[in-house]
Amino acid sequence: MKGLKEDAKVLEFDLDDAYFRAVDGPEISKGRVHVSLAIRKQSGFFELLFHTEGTVIIPCDRCLDEMSQPIETDNRLAVKLGAEYSEDDDLVTIDENEGILDVAWFIYEFIALAIPIRHVHEPGMCNAAMIEALEEHSAARSSDEEGAEVIDPRWEALRKLKKVKE
Repeated sequence: MKGLKEDAKVLEFDLDDAYFRAVDGPEISKGRVHVSLAIRKQSGFFELLFHTEGTVIIPCDRCLDEMSQPIETDNRLAVKLGAEYSEDDDLVTIDENEGILDVAWFIYEFIALAIPIRHVHEPGMCNAAMIEALEEHSAARSSDEEGAEVIDPRWEALRKLKKVKE
């Protein structure tokens, strides 16, 4: 960063499964993402502008099978030179003697934050066996009457055991 000129520098990265394995983050292990990073030298700091676009492979919340999740995000990071490394919100201070910033983890975090909170397959695309198992273990109505009490099958099995002991 120390050697940058006043004009903007643009770096392009094409990230694939190897990147996600190397970063070893908890949410994402596969994907194909393009990152465009513009670095501009400002007075007293550097402004890093990230544009990230692509697809990541993540587990479906409903059936746990892998699913493709498109992502697109724009992020900003300010970097200044200082005595030692520190991170505060969107301001990173790097050691002025080193003058180097590894952005690999920042890119991963931007990608992870772009994933929707709830991510599920399109209707009908979930693993049928898993959906059947979920329905089997979900709460079931004790009768088809409207307003009937919802009984979890596991509790019903425990009630039967209790009746046997009595």
